Amino acid sequence: MESVRKRARTAGILYLVLGITGAFFLQIVPRALIVRGNAAATAEQLVTQEWLFRLGLAAEIVSAVTFIFTALALYGLFRNVHQGRAALMVILVLLSVPISLVNVVSEVAAFTLARAPDYLAAVGKEQLDALALFFMGLHAQGNGVAEIFWGLWLMPLGALVFRSGFAPRAIGVLLVPAGIAYVVAAFTSFVFPQYTALVANIATVPEGLGELPLIVWLLATRTRATLPA
Repeated sequence: MESVRKRARTAGILYLVLGITGAFFLQIVPRALIVRGNAAATAEQLVTQEWLFRLGLAAEIVSAVTFIFTALALYGLFRNVHQGRAALMVILVLLSVPISLVNVVSEVAAFTLARAPDYLAAVGKEQLDALALFFMGLHAQGNGVAEIFWGLWLMPLGALVFRSGFAPRAIGVLLVPAGIAYVVAAFTSFVFPQYTALVANIATVPEGLGELPLIVWLLATRTRATLPA
């Protein structure tokens, strides 16, 4: 029999890596590189801050891969609570990962266009800059699609935490509105794009209140509960 504490610690470390890399490529990198409505300035930022762009690219890939292992670690922790919900949680995560990885191509395309390579000399610099900004926007929309699943997986996870008996029930309750917040923010970006920034900022509150306590509990729990073999 394996202790809950050991499984939880592993899941917590993975979730922490997921959170740090996700915050970096979703929040820090776009704000540093994208100048809204200004294609030329955005292209210049991509080229002059290539190191930041490439770090963001690496973080995005690491985040997507880590998401898989985080879900599997949590599956191992909660599968005996309700195997169907634990499996659903993993499936929702696995559906998001290909979207995230393919979405990286949009950023690579933007960077390539911003550099204006010789083989694109037939295309004017203004057009290349405009296309670079377009692909950065396309990347953001791709994240919006993936974000739907980033929210949906938290709902079965919340139910598992609530029913587990060894994790605080309050965290399970908080994970559900966190998941809803992700989904609402994603759909807002498609249906009411003028409110995207406002809703995204509001959504960070329930998202943080749901996920941060879970990460802390996973890393710091001292429960003596054990898992069946």
